[in-house]
Amino acid sequence: MQVPKNIKITPAMLYVLSALLFAFPRAAGAMHIMEGYLPPAHCIAWGVLCLPFLVAGVVKIRHIILRKKRLLILLAMSGAFIFVLSSLKLPSVTGSASHMTGTGLAAILFGPVVTSVLGIIALLFQAILIAHGGLTTLGANAFSMAVVGPIFVWLLYELGKKTSFSRKVNIFIAAALGDLLAYCVTAVQLAVAYPSELGGTAASAVKFLGVFAPTQLPLAVVEGLLTVMIVIGIESLAEVELKEIAFLEAK
Repeated sequence: MQVPKNIKITPAMLYVLSALLFAFPRAAGAMHIMEGYLPPAHCIAWGVLCLPFLVAGVVKIRHIILRKKRLLILLAMSGAFIFVLSSLKLPSVTGSASHMTGTGLAAILFGPVVTSVLGIIALLFQAILIAHGGLTTLGANAFSMAVVGPIFVWLLYELGKKTSFSRKVNIFIAAALGDLLAYCVTAVQLAVAYPSELGGTAASAVKFLGVFAPTQLPLAVVEGLLTVMIVIGIESLAEVELKEIAFLEAK
């Protein structure tokens, strides 16, 4: 089917269309950490830990909106990348799921605090629209996927720039390991909520990590490769924007 010539397809329209692909509820056998799975005190605690990053991220995004409007499309695309990748889930341990996070791209381009806002927005829409995750567990899911993971990705990427690795290898390592760390945090969160009768929290964390590993390890590799591919595409289409955020050196 051809698109009428008088209709102009913009990047913003593509963002909305990609989100709509996942906007129809369907049965979900597994989630991030699902609704009602964590004790109320844990839900509140994880949410409070996310607040400083959320506030800092909102301030930085406001700065982008007011002074660097050229970056809005790149910002929206990074948010869409998070939403789509983290919506594609594989069943894992009871009450959770294995999936890519998609936060590595935004963390590398905009830093961890901006990524925290994008990640929380994605998690909120997933919880409301497709029953993936939950509102009560939003803080816990955000802390692992949208806070700790992006911080680790950003630190790895910044350290990698001081090595002899190429940019592409550096991006792959940061995005893949950031994905894995997010799930390590999720395993700890579940272990704290449900410690093992024999061995306590530590033993429970080992068990959760053991269940996550078979599916999450290959997914982390895939996420690293996808992030590299997206960056290659952006470099050819948004060179000016990448120079503005100092991802590419200005000539």
